[in-house]
Amino acid sequence: MTTSGTPSLSLAVPRRWATFDDPAPGVALVSRAPTPTPSGFTPELTLRTGPVDAPTLADWRREAMAALALQLDDLEVEDTDEVDLDGEPVGYARFSHLIGGIDVVCDQWAWLRGGIGVTLTGTVARVDYADYADLFEDVAATVRTGGGVSARAPGSAPPAGARW
Repeated sequence: MTTSGTPSLSLAVPRRWATFDDPAPGVALVSRAPTPTPSGFTPELTLRTGPVDAPTLADWRREAMAALALQLDDLEVEDTDEVDLDGEPVGYARFSHLIGGIDVVCDQWAWLRGGIGVTLTGTVARVDYADYADLFEDVAATVRTGGGVSARAPGSAPPAGARW
């Protein structure tokens, strides 16, 4: 997928999840589980892109989390790290907040490439987090930004044995 003004992006999402390309400015993709969990919340993956003025990945992520604290109800940052995915530095954060009174947990990965930021956020109700954490991580491992295109096209499934 190529989004105007951004590097080319590709990722694999669970096959049965509904996927919406370019649903809003800055949002390249939203993918939702086919049904809500018993908690009533429907797990979701969101891929966003946009310009970044911060000089480093760490600076950008600090600024982004500070901005989220002003936007989200009861934001609590639970974990942050810089990880390596396919030789590329990626910011990771796990945070929680309230959506309509439901305590949700978000896993978020962030790539910074040539002044363009890309974030993948997986959101699920806290009570269902253990059932989705590995799936969110599996999807993050398929994200490709810029120069390369993943061997897996959007909507494709990972190798046999995955939970998709």
